[in-house]
Amino acid sequence: MTTKGVAKGIAGRTHQLTEEVQGTYHYTYGPFAEPVLHIRPGDIVVAETHDAFEGQIDTVECSPSERLNVPFLNPQCGPIYVEGATKGDVIAIRIHSIVPRGPQPAGTAALIPEFGGLVGTTNTALLNDPLPEKVMKMNVTEDGIQFNDKIKLPYEPFIGTLGVSPEIEAVSSLQPDYWGANMDVPDVAPGAIVYFPVQTEGGYVYLGDCHGTQGDGELCGTAVEIPAVVTIQIDLIKQHPIAWPRLENEHFVMTLGSARPLEDATRIAYRELIRWMVDDYGWDMYEAYFFLTQAGKLRVGNIVDPKYTVGASIRKEYLV
Repeated sequence: MTTKGVAKGIAGRTHQLTEEVQGTYHYTYGPFAEPVLHIRPGDIVVAETHDAFEGQIDTVECSPSERLNVPFLNPQCGPIYVEGATKGDVIAIRIHSIVPRGPQPAGTAALIPEFGGLVGTTNTALLNDPLPEKVMKMNVTEDGIQFNDKIKLPYEPFIGTLGVSPEIEAVSSLQPDYWGANMDVPDVAPGAIVYFPVQTEGGYVYLGDCHGTQGDGELCGTAVEIPAVVTIQIDLIKQHPIAWPRLENEHFVMTLGSARPLEDATRIAYRELIRWMVDDYGWDMYEAYFFLTQAGKLRVGNIVDPKYTVGASIRKEYLV
């Protein structure tokens, strides 16, 4: 962001995207909603996000199938219009902080019929009865997550759903793809910069679905889902086309692929990482292929969404 971005990393105006400013939250990614903010490259946005259930699962006695109105899940802030963004550009989003908000217990996890990594689903149709519906509620603060009476997990927040609009479709916010969205990758966290390929004028940034923590794969289908106050800085890189989302932090660079089956998501992620190494770091393609075979790392974001997401990464120390 500091070298290629229009703003050169310099912070601009700060915008408060509160619940009142947002008004109606969105359940699709697309270019058809009216932007709630117009910002310039370098501006900061402080957004109040809902959890993935928009607060509908408020006690452990709740029945998710009775409370939730599918497909109206995963509410998103936005869209945010970035001045000057056109197709072929890249929107770069630096994540500054993610702070839990709302009354305790702020964290929610649930078993939902025909949803999860170890159950029959609408895509993997089985005759087995669904698992019983269950809800967990957890106190979540920046000091930790009280999983139960014995275990306190570290607070490791990230944005589960973040991205830009596709060019023509309006797609459920539950689905990840080349525009980002519901990738559920824990590295989309404070300290990271995430890059998205602009498909439409203004980019149309959406965000929501924050998690207090999550294991690889998001196995039961829900992480520690939290409402949050998210602070991000948005910049623009002109005419630097990329095909899929990219991420970097202090330690590594990562490319993100979403597809089914899981092997195809992995192939996309590794192919895009090789292309990044060749284009920006001067590697020979075949040497990069050899090298990632020996030193590449994989992060499985989710194995439960309409498409699965995988991140392929390499430590920055090897790129020089």
